[in-house]
Amino acid sequence: MKLASIFQSLLVLFPVVLSQPAGAQLVQTHDAALMQDAGEYSRLYRVPQAEALRRLRAQHDSVPATDAIARRYRDRLAGISVQHRPDYRYIVYLTGDDAITATQVRAGGTSVPVVFRTGAKATRDRVVWAITYHQAAIRAALPGAPAMGLDPRTGELVVIVGNAIAAADGGAAAVDAKLEKLTGVPVQVRILERTDVNLDIHGGGRLDGISPSDGKRYRCTTGFSVTDGRRSGITTAAHCLDNMTYYDPQDRSTSLSFVGQWGWGYHDVQIHAGGAPGRALIYSDAARTIQRPIEMQRSKSSTRAGDLVCHRGESSGYSCAEVELLDFAPAGELCGGACLPTWVTVAGPSCKGGDSGGPVFSGTAAFGVVKGASYRRDGSCAFYFYMSLDYLPAPWSLLVGTPPSRSTQTEGRAG
Repeated sequence: MKLASIFQSLLVLFPVVLSQPAGAQLVQTHDAALMQDAGEYSRLYRVPQAEALRRLRAQHDSVPATDAIARRYRDRLAGISVQHRPDYRYIVYLTGDDAITATQVRAGGTSVPVVFRTGAKATRDRVVWAITYHQAAIRAALPGAPAMGLDPRTGELVVIVGNAIAAADGGAAAVDAKLEKLTGVPVQVRILERTDVNLDIHGGGRLDGISPSDGKRYRCTTGFSVTDGRRSGITTAAHCLDNMTYYDPQDRSTSLSFVGQWGWGYHDVQIHAGGAPGRALIYSDAARTIQRPIEMQRSKSSTRAGDLVCHRGESSGYSCAEVELLDFAPAGELCGGACLPTWVTVAGPSCKGGDSGGPVFSGTAAFGVVKGASYRRDGSCAFYFYMSLDYLPAPWSLLVGTPPSRSTQTEGRAG
């Protein structure tokens, strides 16, 4: 059981780019994008910048190798995670007692150890099935609506409850036992005192709109450029207003045309069109002076606990942190009813209201768009969660491009 400080949970708004800044701006190269993220990695893990860059290159280049491991051991796989301390390696957690010899993968110009742990009580597939099948029963068994998800590091179904719930009926250990009996999989109860509410849209976003219901102005953030093969558009969160205006860094406005909204179960995305044709660029700094090319999409199935991902929100700016829970189902009725276990959580401390819809990325790879977050009582961000781009509604898909080479770094406009 993991005990956390008392906190309040709120859903928030998040980041990216649309429209066009007033003047031409520098577009990052692929290497420059990784170097920026490596600065955050170096700060978080207290390693030299060169080592941080080596590890991030390995993180990106090792995905095919860990995907192959996941396929090979799918019948036994409880989870794959990234270890950053005391050294950098990948941990593969398996059911059963048959030991697997440690190996190495060559990625990013270096060799990374891969260590196999055995003895997990349930596979990842079984835990995800338990969340999906027993979600309603788990909620009915507890006085308050919990959040839940898979922790690939431990192979457990994590159930997040309040102090009052855990204190009842014999404490957290009794809740553990009760839920393990109900679901048939290992359960880890995390105690977090919180209040879950629907999205609170506020903060210094660059998408503005006036709500017809109360006449107030609300803000949120754009995400990634997308295309349906004929048109280009920009994403944000479905819980943003339908009628929004985009403001560039010089506060020039671009009216947007609402295309559609998808906000049920496993979706929280809407698409707008308008302005110049989209380009595969996002802003990757708080001041919106650095533009980053997007050249690929990272699938949810290839995302590992411990992967370092970054986001940019109009309220919180640019920051990076570790992926924590996969197959996460937020508490409450935040998805037009109960949420399906399809979301991914990322550790705080950087998320604020007004950031929803913003991009989650690493290097030049796009991961997803932010849906919401949980805040501690002191107002700090405990974690945020995002929708994988796997769930973009058909026929829309991520718009990708080619970053400028190191010798031909150019000026351009975010699209």
